[in-house]
Amino acid sequence: MIRVCQIKVSILNDLEDTLINKLTKILRVNKEDIISYEIDKKSIDSRDKNNIIYVYNLDVNVKNEDIVLSRIDDNNVRKVNETKYEFKVTGEEIISSRPVIVGAGPAGLTLGYILSKYGYKPIIIEKGKRVEERKEDVYRFWEEEILDETSNVQFGEGGAGTFSDGKLNTLVKDKYGRNKYVFDLLVKMGAPKEIIYDSKPHVGTDNLEKVVINLRNEIISNGGEFLYSTSLEDITVDNNKLTKIITNKGEIVTNYLFLCIGNSARDTFKMLYENGLDMRSKPFAVGIRIIHDKEYIDKINHGKYFDKLPASTYKLTYNNDDRAVYSFCMCPGGYVVNASSEKEKLVVNGMSNYLRDSKSSNSAIVVSVTPNDYGHDLFDGVNFQRELENKAYNLCNGKIPIQRYIDFKNNKPSEVIGSITPETKGKYSLSNVRSIFPSFIVDSLIEGIDSFDNKIEGFNMDDALICGVETRTSSPITILRDESFESNIKGIYPVGEGAGYSGGITTSMMDALKVAEGFASRYKGGE
Repeated sequence: MIRVCQIKVSILNDLEDTLINKLTKILRVNKEDIISYEIDKKSIDSRDKNNIIYVYNLDVNVKNEDIVLSRIDDNNVRKVNETKYEFKVTGEEIISSRPVIVGAGPAGLTLGYILSKYGYKPIIIEKGKRVEERKEDVYRFWEEEILDETSNVQFGEGGAGTFSDGKLNTLVKDKYGRNKYVFDLLVKMGAPKEIIYDSKPHVGTDNLEKVVINLRNEIISNGGEFLYSTSLEDITVDNNKLTKIITNKGEIVTNYLFLCIGNSARDTFKMLYENGLDMRSKPFAVGIRIIHDKEYIDKINHGKYFDKLPASTYKLTYNNDDRAVYSFCMCPGGYVVNASSEKEKLVVNGMSNYLRDSKSSNSAIVVSVTPNDYGHDLFDGVNFQRELENKAYNLCNGKIPIQRYIDFKNNKPSEVIGSITPETKGKYSLSNVRSIFPSFIVDSLIEGIDSFDNKIEGFNMDDALICGVETRTSSPITILRDESFESNIKGIYPVGEGAGYSGGITTSMMDALKVAEGFASRYKGGE
């Protein structure tokens, strides 16, 4: 296989003919010598707004590959032997009980898939409902403001990522092939094929339900089991080893517990800590969602060709002397959603369907915070989140508080929306979002948003809409684990985002693979 990198194609060209013609020139071969090719990576270069181009890396099968390579001296052309992910069961110990996975989010479903595939017959317990019923609860909450604390945007099969953009970006360096395995698995389960090569891949909320259902069915067909509306209430430990767990529906005898809890599992954190699990507080970030008109952002980033290209994204960062301000979970053509999971607490998130075709684009703009800001006790970070969420809830009696940016800067409630129509899931109300935050966060947000105008002209426009509050960017807690991925209590394995080891769908799935590999290096499935 030959990888040809940095093939540049105008967005106005006929793609198939252009790529073939460019390959024949670069490789110095005839068209009939090219057996096949596939896209390894595709991105958009929009630095020159008058000549926006697609940039491709292609993997090509050609006749007489070695001869072709021998006559080319080009750093963008090389032989490639891609690392293929291998999951190996090398352990000799037979498991003494069925492993239990807590949480059916990206980490839990991936772990359930790989363990069931190799004969471990896991039991997956999920506090919320299966995704089909969960979706009904979420839409009822958005329309009628009736919150089910066990079935909402945060809790339920599929995890918090199910009601998001389904973004799959990751900066993790991966030499083992886990990243590609995760993408191939998602495509196998129904995700769009282009996520494998797109430089900014996303699945879309409307596709994620199908992926989750297919993963569930695959796990069950391989001997796994799901228990829904089943929450972890307590654990029993003997001689520092797990012996059983207690759920709201009874006891399960098990010596292996995989904690794939999300970063909203606050009561579970508390229970585990009280049972002696080693945990540490960690920095995270809080802030707001900012809404702009989608067409405006598209035109700024893509110029006159904005309507010929996918919805435009951005990634913005700003650092002052004290802390970072940055965009997070940008949702082009998306919605700001009420993502609350606790009574009298309000938190927002972003969500896009696959087509990203709403009239507005939004992103979290968040400020880094540390224990120096909120306290050094283990749960001070959680309490800080809850305090902000409670203020946000009280501001508009549970509706999403919204404010024009000019009013946010001037510290006065908005009385009119202005030129940008907010696209939300869940009801909203005009208010003074600024009043939610301590001054150091407000000052950092304004400083950061104003600086982003240097990168995207008009980013800090008066009519940009500010929504609050965004607090669930990452877990405020890390559950410690050793080199074998085990906690200080033997038999308990912290996994994924809630445990503090990932940030998003892709890295959560990759962490699940890593933990499963460690488990399989010691144990083999039951016989």
